[in-house]
Amino acid sequence: MGDDKPVFKRILLKLSGESLQGSLASGIDFESAKAIAKEIKEIRSLDVQIGIMIGGGNIFRGFRGAKAGMDRASADYMGLLATMINGIALQDALEKEGIETRHISAIEIKGVAEAFSRRNAVFYLDNRNILIFSAGTGNPYFTTDTAAALRALEIDAQVILKATKVDGVYSADPVKDKKAKRFESITYLDVLKKGLKVMDATAVSLCRDNDLPILVFNIRKKGNIKKAVLGHKVGTLIN
Repeated sequence: MGDDKPVFKRILLKLSGESLQGSLASGIDFESAKAIAKEIKEIRSLDVQIGIMIGGGNIFRGFRGAKAGMDRASADYMGLLATMINGIALQDALEKEGIETRHISAIEIKGVAEAFSRRNAVFYLDNRNILIFSAGTGNPYFTTDTAAALRALEIDAQVILKATKVDGVYSADPVKDKKAKRFESITYLDVLKKGLKVMDATAVSLCRDNDLPILVFNIRKKGNIKKAVLGHKVGTLIN
């Protein structure tokens, strides 16, 4: 395997809202957005087609609103709108790098993002546009992890690259349990049986049923996205 030859032609990159948060307590750190945009530009130069599912946890999480007494569906819709804010910020950062980008949302807000169409999404990818998917599936009760699995399958991505703040899948939370074991690879079934919190069960099951691998890696280590695309050992592979 050559160092400069990607092993994937088309990917779905799952970015949490926290990846745009940087060292801030909440909100968007625009320097972090700029750094991510530069890394994405680098892998785009390898002729890799890129879809990005963006989360919104740096701004608002639906389950927190529900815990505070909000109607769960209303709280989830607020979370979906938070992903759109992040999508706008990421699109701006990418376009400042000279990259043609399309912001596609499951909730249409004209002038901000276009409505999702599988046919259009594939057309844009074939024409070297980077896609930013926001608003999850457009429905409450579904996470952006599940939305990432769904969009990845719809655009025929070869892998989901799930960017996190830890370097893979662990047997327990490595922040709380220093004895937690990191897996180099693990099966979908073991993730579900062990109740590992890397992705929600719906997303993992959808990937398992369609044989779509998931690579979990640390976004905070510069160059890890490129390493993942080039097939270098990084993070944990779920397959």
